[in-house]
Formats: sequence, structure tokens, C-alpha cells
Amino acid sequence: MQDFSFPAPPTAPDTAELRAEVRAFLAAELAGYPAAKRIRSWSGFDAEFSRKLGQRGWIGMAWPKQYGGHERSALERYVVLEELLAAGAPVAAHWIADRQSGPLLLKVGTEEQKRSILPRIAAGEFFFCIGMSEPDSGSDLAAVRTRAVPVEGGWRVNGTKLWTTYAHHAHAMILYCRTGAADDRHGGTSQFLVDLTLPGITIRPIADLSGARHFNEVVFEDVLLPHSALIGQEGDGWNQVMSELAYERSGPERFMSTFVLFVELVRALGSQMTPDAAGALGRLGVHLVVLRRLSRSVAGMLQDGRNPALQASVVKDLGALVEQEIPEIARQLMAMEPDLRSHDALSAVLGYSILNAPAFSLRGGTREILRGIIARGLGLR
Repeated sequence: MQDFSFPAPPTAPDTAELRAEVRAFLAAELAGYPAAKRIRSWSGFDAEFSRKLGQRGWIGMAWPKQYGGHERSALERYVVLEELLAAGAPVAAHWIADRQSGPLLLKVGTEEQKRSILPRIAAGEFFFCIGMSEPDSGSDLAAVRTRAVPVEGGWRVNGTKLWTTYAHHAHAMILYCRTGAADDRHGGTSQFLVDLTLPGITIRPIADLSGARHFNEVVFEDVLLPHSALIGQEGDGWNQVMSELAYERSGPERFMSTFVLFVELVRALGSQMTPDAAGALGRLGVHLVVLRRLSRSVAGMLQDGRNPALQASVVKDLGALVEQEIPEIARQLMAMEPDLRSHDALSAVLGYSILNAPAFSLRGGTREILRGIIARGLGLR
């Protein structure tokens, strides 16, 4: 088995002032914002809130100023992210663009792509969705069947993407598709920058277990993309997308999806907390602290230009376990009926968490896919 490690997170400038600034902003913006909405957090869509974050300089924080960024450190960005998530702020509008689409363009995009797209992301005015998962292959990206064929003037795309979060509100998609031989599972794929208003693109919302409609099916029928839509090198899509997924799988959102429930549970138990309840909550708290340490380590590796795909997969897999365990612990400790429509904060956030917890180990790569990546990274398969 190969060794791997989580290096100590890099030292950061004093972030106390930044953290206080973010908390003051959130206290004002989210005053009266109910727990039933806070639990949606990075699934909560509010374009105006994202625009306000852009005005504060809290999107694209670590990007070069020439592309609309603010040249802050990765750990300063991390401070903002975890404060937003802890407060249950509605960040879904800009989340994908800030987390992975922008960094991918910054790394391998053309100068035209960087100058035309990145400043608008940083302003909180341009939103992205992810074009990876497909029907019948799910998050097994080596099995994608959507294909781009070279034609005069560019590329013609046909295929279907699935579970595409907020595609119906996004301005653009980074499409991962096949451009080479179908029998070359890890080769012959490329990524494209797709304007979602192009003719031939159909976006159909899909309801989840709770009835919410943030997922979509996106169908491409003879969609013509210009040559300038290609991101990075033709045929290098697998390497690029693996690098991109390190951003998607390692952030604090991967273990804080039910943090608002954790807070409401502690508040509800209050002075009536039993030793067993204190032990259960203490154990969850330790898990969260360890995951935070691992996640900040990955942020440091990304800042150094490394590709911590293995470590990011470990964070995602362990984080989903904790996110799914918090609702189960809550049910064991509190005798109450989970109800999305309840006026009781704990009942409402518990209801939302139970309905959405099964997706935590599906989105961003299923548990089986992640463990395959980890096994391969450790030289076990």
C-alpha cells in the first residue's frame, strides 16, 4: 500500500478580523431567517445574496486581481466559507462557480475565457452548473456517453447530463464529454464551456424526495459549440476533471450539510442534556473538528498547486458519514416527529435532513466511486 498524508494546513494571517466582519454581515443579512431555510445552506439559492457577497469581495477571493479576484489566501477564503455554512446562508447561486468552475478556468482556460468569465463570477453575477453525471452511468465519469464531434467552425454535441444542480438558473455549464474512442475509458475526453442559452439545449427540472426542484436533466441535441469553447487540451478531460473534483470534494460543505441540525439539537437539549446525549454530541463534535483539520489541509495543498484527489476523496467519504449520522443521533436523542412544515425549528430541520441525507453519499461522487478512487490511490487495486 502506498503512503499518503494530510500535511499541516499552512499558516494564515490573523483571520479574527475577517471572521468578525463576516459574522456581522451575516447577523444583519440573515436576521429572522428561519432554521428551516438555514438547513438548506449551500443548496439554498438566492442570486441577490450572492451579488452582495461579490460586492464584499468574498467570491473569487484567492484569484488574481486582473481577473476580478482579491488575492487573499486559501485559508482566508476558508474562513468565509465555514462562516457562511455555519450560519446556513443561501450560497448555492455562486457556489459551484466559485468553488470549481472558476478555479478550473484559471488553471487551464484560455486568456479570453478568463477575462470574459472570471470577473463576472467574482461579482456574484454569473452562475455555473456541472455537466458530469449521466443516465445509466451516474458519477462513473469513465463511462460518459455524451459526445462532441469536430465539425466546421467547432463541435457538435449530443447526449444527456443528469442531476445537474440549478442548471435552470445557471448561465453556463462546464461540460465533460467524450471526444475520442469510446473504448478508451480514461482517455479521449474533453471539457467545454457551454452557454446554456444555445439552441438545442433542453433543461428539465427533477423533484427530489422533499419535493424541491434543484436537480435537472440537461439534453444536448446537435448543439454547436465554437472552437473557443474547448477548455484546456483536447483529450485531457480526465486529468482536468480529476483535478477539478479535488475542489468539489474537499471543502467544508462536505461535512457541514447538517450542521444547522447539530446546532438546533444542542439548543433543544440545553440544560436537560443527559450524560449519554453529551457523549453522543461530543463524539460528533470531535468528528467535525478532525474533518475540518483534514479539509484545511487539502485547501493548503490546492493553494500550493498540488492535486490532492486522494485526500479530497477521503474528506468527502468521511464527511458524508458524519452528515448522515447527525440526523440519526438526533432521532435517538429527541422524541419528536420530523416535519418539513413544522413551526418547531428542530422538527423542521430534522425533517429536511432525513429526506436529504441519502443524497449526501451520492452527490459529488457516490461512496462506491470514491472508495474505488481511494483504493486505486493507495495502490490496492
